[in-house]
Amino acid sequence: MARESLLSVPLATPPTARRRTGPGLGQRLQPLLLPAALFVLWWLAARNHWMSEQILPAPALVWQSALDLAGNDLPANLWISLQRLCWGLLAGILGGALLGAWMGASRRAERLVLPTFTALAQIPTLAWIPLFMVFFGIGELLKLVVLIKAIVVPVTLHTLVGVRDAQPRLREAAAVLRLPPRLLVRRLVLPAALPSFMAGVRLALGAGWSSLLAVELLASSEGIGYLMVWARQLFMLDIVFVCVVVIGVIGVVMDKGIALADRKLVHWPHAATAALPRTTHSQGLDRLVPWLLPAALLVLWQLASQLAWVDANILAAPLAVLHTTWAGLADGSLLTAMGLSLGRTLAGLLLGGGLGFALGLLLGLSKPAERVLGPSLGALRQIAIFAWVPLITAWFGLGEPAKWVFVALAAFFPLFIASHRSVASLSPQLAEAAQVLRLSLWQRLRRLVLPGAAPGIFAGLRLSLIYAWLGTIGAEYFMPSNGGIASLMLGAQQLMRMDLIMSGMLLVGITGALLNALGQRIEARATRWRHA
Repeated sequence: MARESLLSVPLATPPTARRRTGPGLGQRLQPLLLPAALFVLWWLAARNHWMSEQILPAPALVWQSALDLAGNDLPANLWISLQRLCWGLLAGILGGALLGAWMGASRRAERLVLPTFTALAQIPTLAWIPLFMVFFGIGELLKLVVLIKAIVVPVTLHTLVGVRDAQPRLREAAAVLRLPPRLLVRRLVLPAALPSFMAGVRLALGAGWSSLLAVELLASSEGIGYLMVWARQLFMLDIVFVCVVVIGVIGVVMDKGIALADRKLVHWPHAATAALPRTTHSQGLDRLVPWLLPAALLVLWQLASQLAWVDANILAAPLAVLHTTWAGLADGSLLTAMGLSLGRTLAGLLLGGGLGFALGLLLGLSKPAERVLGPSLGALRQIAIFAWVPLITAWFGLGEPAKWVFVALAAFFPLFIASHRSVASLSPQLAEAAQVLRLSLWQRLRRLVLPGAAPGIFAGLRLSLIYAWLGTIGAEYFMPSNGGIASLMLGAQQLMRMDLIMSGMLLVGITGALLNALGQRIEARATRWRHA
C-alpha cells in the first residue's frame, strides 16, 4: 500500500527539464533583433540625410508608396505576372511530365533522347533569351517560351528518375498481381514516381518565377518586373522596395504552398530523390543510338538553311555557327569575352561564396547566431535574385562593382545553406570529443568540424560555382558594359547576327558543363578519404 501510494505521487520536475520545455521570451525575440537593428539604421540614415532619398528612400515614403500602389498599379501588374507564371507552369509541367515519363518507361527512348536533352539543358535559360527574342519577338509568346524552357528541364529529369527507378520492382509486383497496364500505372508507377516528380515541380516553381522576372526586366511593358524597371529609370526606389518585398512574399507563399502540397500528396515513406546516374556502356550499334537524334537535327537544320526553308537572318546554318565560333576564337574576340566573364565568375564566387561559407560555419556552430541571423537570411533567400537588379544598379551603377555584387549574391546562398546544414548536422559526440581532448577552436575546426562537414560543403561549392556562372550571364545582360560573352550576345541580337548569338550560346553551354565537371572533380578529390 505504501509502495502504491508512493508511485501515485507526482515527481517534481528537475530544474533542467523545466528550462528545456521551450524557448524563453529572450530566445523568441532574438530573430527580430537583426530586422529591428536594420530598420533603426535605415530610419536614422533617412532622418539624418546620410544618403540621398533617391538612393535610400525613407521608411515612411516606402510605406506610403505601398499604400498608393496597393490600390492600382501593383495588383494589376502582379496579376499579369502571376497569369504568365500559371500558363508557363501548366505547359512546362505537363510537357516535362510526359517527356520524363516516356523516357523513364522506355530505355530505348532514354538512350535516344536524353543525351540531346541534357546537352540543350546545359545552356541556361538566360542564354536562350536573345535567340528567343529574334524568333518570337518581345510579346507574350516570348515570356511563355522562356517559362517553359525554365520549367520543363527539372520536371523532365525528376520525372524520368522517378518512373525509371520504380520500373524493375513494379514489373515484378505487377507480374505477381497480374495487373493490367492501366492499373499498373495508376496504383504502382504514379505513387512511386510522385515524390521525385514533386521535387522537380518545387525546383521548377523557383526557376520559373526567377526566369519570368528576368524576361520582364529585359523585355516587357507590363508585369511586376516592368514596374520595377520603370521605377528604377525614374529613380523611384520606394516603388522598387515595395516590389522587392512583394516578390519575397510571393516566393514564401509559393514555397510553403508546394511544401504543403508535397506533404498532402506524398504521405507514405519514400527514399530521397535519386540522382541521374551515368549511362552504362553500350555495345555494338547501341553506341550510336545517342548520336542519332542530334545528327538528324543537325542535318535537318543545315538543309533548312541551304534550301531557304527558313530565312538565314532568323536561323543561321550550323556550319555558319561553327565558322563564326572558329573565327571568334582565332581573332581573340570570343576568348576575350569569355575571359572577362570567367573573371567575374571567379570574383563573385570568392566574394559571395567566401561570405556564405563563413556565415554557414558561424550559424552551424553557434545556436544564438542561428537564432539571430537564420530567419532573416531565410527570408532574403525567398526573394528571386533578379528582383535585386534595380537596387544593385541604382546603388553601384553599371560597372564592375555592380556585376561582382550580383554574381556574389548568386553564389552566396548555395554555399551558405550547404555549410550551415552540414555543420549543424554533425554528431554531438564530436563536441564531447573536443571537450575531452581540450581542443582549441581552430583545432576543433581543422580536425573535427571541417572534415565531417566536407562532403556537404564541397557539394555547395559546386552549386555556387554553377550559380556564379549563371549570375555572370545575368549581370552582363542587365549591366551591359565592359564586355563579356552575354553582352556580346545581346549586341548580336540587336544586329540580328544569329551566327554570333548561337556561337555565344555554344560557348556558354560548354563552359557551364566544364564548370560543373570541375566542381564534381574538386568535390570527389576533397572527399575521397570518405570512400577509402
